Order: sequence, then structure tokens, then C-alpha cells
Amino acid sequence: MTRQVPIVPTIVVLLAALLMVRLGFWQIHRLHEKEALLARYAANQTKPPLPLVALFPLNDDALYRRTSAYCLNVTSWQAEAGRGTDGTPGWRHIAACRTGAEGPGILVDMGISADSAAPAWKGGPVRGRLTWAPSSQPLITRLFGRPPAPTPMIVSDVAAPGLKPTAQPNPADIPNNHLSYAVQWFLFAAVALIIYGVALWQRARKVALTPPSR
Repeated sequence: MTRQVPIVPTIVVLLAALLMVRLGFWQIHRLHEKEALLARYAANQTKPPLPLVALFPLNDDALYRRTSAYCLNVTSWQAEAGRGTDGTPGWRHIAACRTGAEGPGILVDMGISADSAAPAWKGGPVRGRLTWAPSSQPLITRLFGRPPAPTPMIVSDVAAPGLKPTAQPNPADIPNNHLSYAVQWFLFAAVALIIYGVALWQRARKVALTPPSR
């Protein structure tokens, strides 16, 4: 006699569906965390400026706040893709600054230009909004390796000579897609159960239409 409901495949499908539902609820949890984080970022935009040294130790709670520091001298430059305050795309020029007593150093985005060559700016006072510097770590390393500690960066209000100011970081630009991810996981679970249910129905129908062997 053929078993109407196969045990092992049913268990596998149910466990897979439960896992997908669990991932859906995890995405909802991440949605609430992201909403709280974005609310803190938005609140930081309205807080009064503080010197960078007053924000140490730096963490996510300090991001998007206006701050200031003094770049004693530039130790190196890096060029990354970016856009100006008017939306113009270009190379954003990020200076690695020595800050002396203010801390171990900081990166400063001093503006954009059409040329990737480093500007002639040598240092000085910097005022702008605090964010994390873009990561230069390869994607494969970020996926499977231990991520390095983020590096703080000030996006300067005033560009270095010959550059245009870089667009200030805005928490509104941070995507928050966790709700759509949650819906996708719930749909995956539902589709898996529906497909398996149809397969069981077809199996049972086939068994019912098969004449018994003599």
C-alpha cells in the first residue's frame, strides 16, 4: 500500500517553510531596529555642533551630527566616486588627517572635482557632518571575512581650493527594505507549501486512479 503522505519530504518542506517564516519575522525585527536608528540619525541633524573630540568614543549614535576638528596635516589622499551639493558627479577627495591631541586621526571629505588628482590643500580647521568613510574592503572579504572597524569621516561644508563641496550625508538616503524582504520570505513559505500541497494532491489522485494490482 502506498503511503498517502510521504513522511521525510513532508518534514523537509515544513522545516523549510518554518525557516522562511522565521527569516520573515527576523526581517520585521530588523525593520524596527532600522527605524529606531534612522530616527536617531534624524535627531542628530538638529543637535548643536560639538568638537569631534567631545564625541569620542565614536559609534553609530554620533553619525550625521555636525562636528569640527583640526587637520594638522594631510598624510594621504584617496579619490572615490561622489556627487556635489548640486548633484554634479565627480571624484570626492578624502584626506587622511593627523589630528594630534584630538585623537588618532580622521578622514575628511574636502570636496569633488572632475579630476582624480589630489588637491593642494595641506590641512586646517574642518567643519561638517560626521559619517563613516566608504569601505575599500573587497566585497568577497566583507561577505566571508571579519569586517574592519569603520573609520570616522567629516564631510566638510567648505571645499578645498579648486573643488566643489560634496553633498552632505543624509540619513534619508539610507535604504530601509526590511519590510519588503519580510513579505518576500512569507511569500516564499506560502508558495512552497502550496506547491507541495498540489504535488500531494496529484500524487493522491494518481494513486486513486491506478487500479489495484492482482
